Amino acid sequence: MEQKKLLIITYYFPPAGGPGVQRWLKFVKYLPEFDVQPIVYVPENPTYPIVDEGLVSEISDKVIVLKNKIWEPYQLASVFSKNKTKKISSGIFPQKKKQTFLDKTFLWVRGNLFIPDARVFWVKPSVSYLEKYIQENNIDTIVTSGPPHSLHLIGLELQQKLKVKWFADFRDPWTTIGYHKALRLSSYAEKKHKSLEHKVLNSADEIIVTSKTTKTEFEAITNKPITVITNGYDVETVEKQTLDSKFSLAHIGSFLSDRNPPFLWEVLVELLKEVPEFKSHLEIKLIGAVSQEVLDAIKDHQLNDYLNLLGYVSHQEAVAHQRKSQVLLLIEINSEDTKSIIPGKLFEYMVSNRPIIAIGPQGSDFADIVTQTNTGVFFDYSEKAKLKSVILDFFNQFLEGKLQAHGIGLQQYSRKNLTKQLSQLISKS
Repeated sequence: MEQKKLLIITYYFPPAGGPGVQRWLKFVKYLPEFDVQPIVYVPENPTYPIVDEGLVSEISDKVIVLKNKIWEPYQLASVFSKNKTKKISSGIFPQKKKQTFLDKTFLWVRGNLFIPDARVFWVKPSVSYLEKYIQENNIDTIVTSGPPHSLHLIGLELQQKLKVKWFADFRDPWTTIGYHKALRLSSYAEKKHKSLEHKVLNSADEIIVTSKTTKTEFEAITNKPITVITNGYDVETVEKQTLDSKFSLAHIGSFLSDRNPPFLWEVLVELLKEVPEFKSHLEIKLIGAVSQEVLDAIKDHQLNDYLNLLGYVSHQEAVAHQRKSQVLLLIEINSEDTKSIIPGKLFEYMVSNRPIIAIGPQGSDFADIVTQTNTGVFFDYSEKAKLKSVILDFFNQFLEGKLQAHGIGLQQYSRKNLTKQLSQLISKS
């Protein structure tokens, strides 16, 4: 049987690091097993905020990778401030009250001059390049993956020109994403974003989203079919890990300013005062980019002596830390806009056999997953007493050498099973 060709248009692909790369890296790994030939189109010279060369070896040898040059204003902006440019590119914004004039300028320019985002200049050259490739290679189905949502504009133009079937994959929402309000948008820019979002959602043949809440949100904008395919976990070849000797609470991934949970730091301070053994065992382990506001909060609560700041590590090292840390922290911004966000690392956390402390807004989509799989405990930002009780319980289990998770029903979130769902969706086209 001849394989169906699928053109995947994405910005994040190895050597990009971070969570945005994992979804399609894993899909293309398994698609050939379901008679789909993946062809991935990526920028040749991108400005990735995080680079992980180790992921290059994970690209399947059965995938065709096409590259085309991109011009990004981040390349120009880095002349003024490389550090600020890198942070804004990765979604780490300083809190409003602490923004300098340069911060405000960068955010205003990013939000108002580059709509929908700073990769918009890749749209025209990509359409020109791919129009020819699609015709020469008899491709009838394409997928665009956003953010950056400008990639959906590539899909929109190709669909109009060539009548290909177009799936728009939203790893995150568009106008309700957490950082959108931080971009200092003018009323014109805000309307433009909403107009483009509406056009994409009503033009794509089918929409793919990663959460139920995003599906509900988009159903209010379009009648096009919407399918939820979450992120997931893959089989990782990591040596068996020896558990940390300390009672380590590990957060892996970007720890943004708005994710700062004051009640967690308050609970730890109280336990340090009330439980004598807690002082000699506590470790706060932060892996990945951490905002200054989070570091300031830890310092203000006099927790610096317990902080182990490891910075960005390779994906392989991150998985190792997931398996040897005593407790894993999953923290989302306390906002209505973030209820739909299911952090990609949740699924890797779930198969690490370590208990998860998950913090987010009441009604979060990931709360259901954590609860139903029995992999941890979810807390909204009002549940300080409950959080304190659970951390103390985990600590006592740690002292007894009995602390672990007991996950159930995890197989549904394996990357291979999720790719099977995707392949069935694609094959119908």
